[in-house]
Amino acid sequence: MRTLLLTLGRLPKGLDVARSFARAGWRVIVADPFPRHVSGASRAVTKSYQVRAPALEPQGFFDDLMRIIADESVELVVPVSEEILYVAALRERVPKSVRVFAMPQGDLLSLHDKAGFVAFTQVHGLSAPETCNLGSHEAHALGQAGPVIIKPRHSCAGGGVVKFAQGANLPENVQPYAGMIVQRCISGAEYSVCALAHKGCVQISAIYRGAIMSGSVAVSFERVEHEAIEAWVERFVRCANWTGFISFDFIVDDSGAPWGIECNPRLSSGVHFFEPDDIASGMLDPAAPMRLRAQKRLQQFWPCLSETQASFGDWPRFRANGRLLSSVRDVTWAARDPWPLLGQIWSSWPIIDLARRLKISFGEAASRDIVWND
Repeated sequence: MRTLLLTLGRLPKGLDVARSFARAGWRVIVADPFPRHVSGASRAVTKSYQVRAPALEPQGFFDDLMRIIADESVELVVPVSEEILYVAALRERVPKSVRVFAMPQGDLLSLHDKAGFVAFTQVHGLSAPETCNLGSHEAHALGQAGPVIIKPRHSCAGGGVVKFAQGANLPENVQPYAGMIVQRCISGAEYSVCALAHKGCVQISAIYRGAIMSGSVAVSFERVEHEAIEAWVERFVRCANWTGFISFDFIVDDSGAPWGIECNPRLSSGVHFFEPDDIASGMLDPAAPMRLRAQKRLQQFWPCLSETQASFGDWPRFRANGRLLSSVRDVTWAARDPWPLLGQIWSSWPIIDLARRLKISFGEAASRDIVWND
């Protein structure tokens, strides 16, 4: 039996990959810095390992994965989230019999860098808002011309993002703002995309928008059609000659034009809209047909329940959240594999407890030990 190693188990998107490969006859094992996680509750997962956190002990994380790959005769390594920026370094170290499902580390880092992503779009004629380094003359001029967003060059889950009105005094490029960028603020509707590509060709993509948000992270989402976004993504993937998962955030302005805000060169929650049985086959064979799920609305039930409770008293929002909560399918639910949903509070308690103690969002707590530290 062939063996797959997932390098994170705490997020539902990884569970989709685990279940798909298990149904395809693979043995699935998971590595995660947390002692328990949602994927570990699944029948699809044979074994879980607790490893050192890449953001805290990158060499330890690397060594732990190398040991698991050798001990378990792993053939395929699939990163799930931000840890891909560390895992990609395995490409140069693992035996030829092992495939790491990631682009080279340098390619990933160049697009994960929000300024690097915008520079890439400019070279290839794709629309993205003007972006410059905080503290530069260009940043001052941008802030005087209109509202701007300041955010870290490397971040996830919306961490560190601050909006400034036109003409506001921008902070200096010193702690805690060191290494941040300034970006022109685009007004419009927010959309996200998750795509799977092979050698510059998009195999499948899902365009979606948040229906219920937890901080800046969507926990209930709706799939939509948008030809301009689809064309933008196809051109980007072709220009980058991309292979693997890649995700984007967009703002669509009043004219209908999409502006690429940032790139996440990895898997994102949009994978939930891919037909689960097709994920493994599509990753293994680019010629395999891939379908989108029939459902156009999906949710993460427990975070949505929390957000619905938090909206109590804001009656229009509370009613809207309640309608979604009671009618939208949960992304982790499977009748033959119920425990990832039913036991999710227990399996996700390390994240819940961390968010409670540090007074941060669930998304930030789920990613703070796997984010890239340059």
